[in-house]
Order: sequence, then structure tokens, then C-alpha cells
Amino acid sequence: MNTSPAIATLPLKVAEARTLNPLIRLLRLEHADGAPLPGWTPGAHIQVQVRLPDGQTDWRHYSLIDLEGVAGTPGFAPMAYTIAVRREESGRGGSRFMHEGVRPGDRLAVQPPRNDFPLEEGSARAVLLAGGIGITPLASMAARCRAQGRSAALHYAGRTRPLLAFADELQALLGADLRLHADDEAGGQGFDIDALLDGMAAGEPLYVCGPKPLLDAVLAAAQARGWAPGRVHFELFSAPAVEAGDQPFEVELAQSGRRFMVPADQTLLDCLIEHGCDPLYDCKRGECGVCAVPVIAGELDHRDYVLSQAEKDGGQVMQICISRAKGPRLVLDL
Repeated sequence: MNTSPAIATLPLKVAEARTLNPLIRLLRLEHADGAPLPGWTPGAHIQVQVRLPDGQTDWRHYSLIDLEGVAGTPGFAPMAYTIAVRREESGRGGSRFMHEGVRPGDRLAVQPPRNDFPLEEGSARAVLLAGGIGITPLASMAARCRAQGRSAALHYAGRTRPLLAFADELQALLGADLRLHADDEAGGQGFDIDALLDGMAAGEPLYVCGPKPLLDAVLAAAQARGWAPGRVHFELFSAPAVEAGDQPFEVELAQSGRRFMVPADQTLLDCLIEHGCDPLYDCKRGECGVCAVPVIAGELDHRDYVLSQAEKDGGQVMQICISRAKGPRLVLDL
């Protein structure tokens, strides 16, 4: 990621590291000098510099966790940040570094909190839907709603009950307003999105965080019901996945004439980085719009959540972190 030099990093040290379940590791980070840290609001994340297996460094973003409901209060200046990292065997190795390469006492470069997924103020009940590690920002939202006396319902889905991190703490916090869903206990059936949406009152906001299939299904169901744009607030918690029918394609950079083959199991962004290019990017999930690139030629397979339908139909710009070429060749204005 191209990090602006104007963004100063915080020198944090690992005060605590422990395993929550076979896939998730909790880390508590403190300022190396013992100073208070910048405050944050529910939904915020920090970016942590990770070391990859090839020796390069990169940035990964992790939502901040607060189960006390104090994040966002006036004067909030925490002495530590708590994050939870899900181990991913695929990808470039950032999560493996956070699981295997980070120990208590280690120092990490961390960008200050930023919130692209805020909990909006209001009196309407907040309905929260988490898939897997997507629980991290929503747990903070649920705790804040409780502290404010605002009604909230949290639906938390995962593959198995033991993989639902923070389930006990959330049960104590929310009681009957927490609904746990484990696929193995539901006969392999996925979470019933239609039942959730049909049970919501008019005007209640829905906050969703989890893997792409969950988010895509929720957005499609909301659109089918004619929900107003913006009623579903979301953040995606997964790397771009290989989809059925994905094929390798050639990309040409018009400004330099360089050409590369993008494998079926690699994103266009990662391919460019691998070949020494320095494209702008941030979220790597098709949400932020930072990696938009003009397209000169080629048929596009848009998979982002940023461009309007008119922009997608125009075929003149793409988000290279997640979208691909439908055909064998793509020419970018890079």
C-alpha cells in the first residue's frame, strides 16, 4: 500500500498475545513509552505493518475491539488497543506473521485509528450481522449501544460454535439480544438472511461485516426488497476469493508498455506489486475506491462496491484490487 508520508505511525509494543480458538489470536497493543493512545469510535480500525515471507513489508487493517462500551465517549484516550487476527493460509502471509512472528514485547508500526464503518447516532434499534472474524467491529458497536441505552440485536454466524470468538462475553453483554448461528448445528444450512431482513422494522439500520458471499447475499436481498440505499452499512472481512470460471489474462501498462500475465488465483493488484509496480491501494476488498485505474481496452468483470452501475457499464475504470478481465487481455492507463 502506498502510505502517505503525512501519516505518522504509532510505536506500539505487544503487551499481550493469546489464542482465542484454533483460527483467531488476540493481541493487546500499548504505546512503547506508556503514553495514552488516540481515541476511536466503534467500527474503527488500525493498520499494522507486517513482514511477509519474501522479506517485504505491507499493511493489514484490523478492527479495534471494546466490550466495555467506552469507545467513542468524550475524552476517550485508551492505554491499549485490542485486535483479533484470523489466520489465513492463503494470501501473501500477513496473518501468518501476526500469528507466528509476533510475540509479547515486540514492537510494531501502527497507523492511528480510522473509521470507514461508523455506528451512526440515532434512536432506532441497530441490527448487527457478523460473519466469522467480522464480529470485531460489531462487538464494539453492540457494547456502545448497550452503554447508551440504545436497543441492539447482534446475529453472529460461523462454521462451528467453537470458532465464534467472544461468544461468552457477548452473551453476558447482550443476553437474549445475541443470536448465535453455527452452520454445523444448523445441518449445514447458511444463515437465514431473508428471515432477518423480513423481521426488521421499517427504518432500522443493518450493519454487516463478514466474508464477501455473506455481504453480497445481504445486499442482493436488500435490493430485492427495495430498501433505500445506505440502509445497509457494511465492511468486508475477507481477501478477494477465486470465483468459478476465473481465468488468467494478460495486462498491458500503456505508459510503459510492460506486460504481465495475471494468474487465475491472483488479483491484478497483487500481480502488479509482485512485478515491482507501485499502485495506490488501501482496503484490498473493493470498498474504498483508492485503487481505481483508467482502462483503455478490455472487457471487465467488476466485483467492487464503489463504482456506480453507470461507471461499471462504461468500462473505463476499474478497482484493480478485486475486479478482473473477462477476456484474455486488458490495457490499463498506467
